[in-house]
Amino acid sequence: QVRLVESGGGLVQPGGSLRLTCTASGGASVASSFAMRWFRQAPGKEREWVAQMLPGGTTYYPDPVKGRFTISRDNANNKIFLQMNSLKPEDTALYYCNINTTWGRGTQVTVSS
Repeated sequence: QVRLVESGGGLVQPGGSLRLTCTASGGASVASSFAMRWFRQAPGKEREWVAQMLPGGTTYYPDPVKGRFTISRDNANNKIFLQMNSLKPEDTALYYCNINTTWGRGTQVTVSS
């Protein structure tokens, strides 16, 4: 069974950093021909994408996180990472990873003093 599991979320003060990890198993592969994405969803808001890596390695970020978030992958260990720096309270959300039609269950990130 294809599966993605996120980890690394938590409570952090504004200006702090977190590194999220998405572990793929059961046939899902970070070295696949599909783009890999991180999304987030805050309470009362729609899910929005925050990082994308194409199969060739090109990355994209929306303006709210550009320069602060970085997506990367470890093909050997089948993991995707999201390094988040200079975190702001508005970054508080449930963060999900996605490959093709497969989604994880999310990991909570809370930015608060």
